[in-house]
Amino acid sequence: MFEIDPNSQSNLEEVTTEHIHLDLAVDFASKKLAGTATYRLRALAPLCEVILDTAHLNVSTARLVGDDCPSVPLEADTSTVHKIYGAALRLRLPNPLAAGENLVLAIDYETSPEGGAIQFLAPEQTLGKTHPYLFTQCEEIHARSLLPCQDSPSVKLSYSASVRVPKPLTALMSAIATGSYDDGDATIFSFEQRITIPSYLIALVAGNLVSANVSERCAVWSEPENIDSCAWEFAEMETILQTAEDLISPYLWGRYDLLVLPPSFPFGGMENPCLTFVTPTLLAGDRSLTDVIAHEISHSWSGNLVTAKNWEHFWLNEGWTTFFERKIVGRLHGEDARQLSCVIGETDLSESVRFYGKDSPLTALVPKLDGIDPDDAYSTVPYDKGAHLLYYLENLLGGEAVFGPYMRSYINSHQGQSIGTLDWKEHLLQYFSENDCSKLALLNTIEWDKWLSAPGMPPCDNKYDERPQKVCLELAERWLQAAQDSSYSQFTPNDIKGFSTMQQVIFLTCLYDNAPLRPDTLAAIDRTYELTSYHNCEVRFGWLALSLKSRYMQVTDAVIDMLSTQGRMKYTRPLYRLLHACPEGRDIAEQTFARLRNFYHPICARMVEKDLEL
Repeated sequence: MFEIDPNSQSNLEEVTTEHIHLDLAVDFASKKLAGTATYRLRALAPLCEVILDTAHLNVSTARLVGDDCPSVPLEADTSTVHKIYGAALRLRLPNPLAAGENLVLAIDYETSPEGGAIQFLAPEQTLGKTHPYLFTQCEEIHARSLLPCQDSPSVKLSYSASVRVPKPLTALMSAIATGSYDDGDATIFSFEQRITIPSYLIALVAGNLVSANVSERCAVWSEPENIDSCAWEFAEMETILQTAEDLISPYLWGRYDLLVLPPSFPFGGMENPCLTFVTPTLLAGDRSLTDVIAHEISHSWSGNLVTAKNWEHFWLNEGWTTFFERKIVGRLHGEDARQLSCVIGETDLSESVRFYGKDSPLTALVPKLDGIDPDDAYSTVPYDKGAHLLYYLENLLGGEAVFGPYMRSYINSHQGQSIGTLDWKEHLLQYFSENDCSKLALLNTIEWDKWLSAPGMPPCDNKYDERPQKVCLELAERWLQAAQDSSYSQFTPNDIKGFSTMQQVIFLTCLYDNAPLRPDTLAAIDRTYELTSYHNCEVRFGWLALSLKSRYMQVTDAVIDMLSTQGRMKYTRPLYRLLHACPEGRDIAEQTFARLRNFYHPICARMVEKDLEL
């Protein structure tokens, strides 16, 4: 226990899950799922008991299932409870198994509203205001509140499911839909995921959903009320997917569908196989925020095919994915766009290091998470520090011509596996020893401990092209100079008319870094560019953050509006922290959170609660 994965109580070294079948019914009235999970397991060592992770589940019965013999009831012991990792479900076997033997277990259970994986939405929380809705979010360790499981990315399994939902709702999962049929006042949907995945990628949604095809293998799903705008916004999915295939390797998952969730979804996107979940905050109306789709599509290789073996090695999922995302952006929009994305990533990384503290162990690329909730360690560090390392290696070793074949070898060599950082490093060294041993001398100059284990910013800076950001920084500098004598008449809306979203963000970030700004300066900026009412969420968030850091309370209503209309943690947590830090805003932040707590996803609500020290 805890040896393979510090965040799981399962006996991972003794037994592994090969397949799970779920037979579930959705009960919106009680906000529960109920049914049976059937497991095909294989002993890795002499086995006397199976230990599964659970959290806020009610297990009624468990039994051994045989092909030609009656099932054997098993006592379900959940007395071992960890304050972070939930209740270990211990199932003592009637007879020990030898390594290599298989067994089939069936567990009848139901979820509870206290679980972190599932959010049930009342009709009024949806666009249509008529039907209820539910969606799951299992990353990082919340699958154990959806079903008993070995809730560790070290275990990769296939799964199938039958899900009963009331008419006229539709169920979707992170799998290929295999059919549906009527059952009285309900519909039963069936699914199959043949490619093995970790438990955190099991996903379910049920609601009033419709789809629009983008290509033969891509579709957009949403509530009917915004399907047209969603289909338009994400019409380039197939192009992005093809670009990723050209960059890495053929797409193996069959379908790539995208689901636009209600606004309480706590992340920008979630890479559930076959069905990416995304936030409606990406609906900018101009396709300017679809880089998130490049990120989620990239997860089809890094994270979903090649998976970090536990959350300490999360950068293998997110650092590689961020690196791939920026390469896709460069191919689609030009190298300037890639360079701007890298610059924004460096800024985000610096902010995360500042938030946790430059000496915090959680800012290491490979942190120690024993006894720590991975949600508490979640930041941009694995994303941007990981991508920083890969960008550094690419340039050190000779650029795309050298690094491209290596990264494809990395994916192809490890697909279907869960690996750690040492596995990654060993493959890197082995690849170049076999393909270009002259690069080993360069790799041997790297201070690996500083890159992988030391807290704070990376030990080496990357040199990014400064030209794409020059115009943004010059405009910010003009505003800072103008603030000295209030010479604001020189500015016009045309200043940012040709800026990309990333350039606008860099402009606002530069001002943020020089905050607090004077109220008259901020009023002039808003009067010129109308940022308080800006539709693009990235730009509006950057403006509101700058204003709150400067204690410009004229934006309070706009801040409350943004907190009330979306629950994406990228925006919600910093806005609450910044509002709470203003003397005039402390009570407003706490009262707003108290009013909206049930609107947010449980993960978001818990993290804001910690941020505000409530």
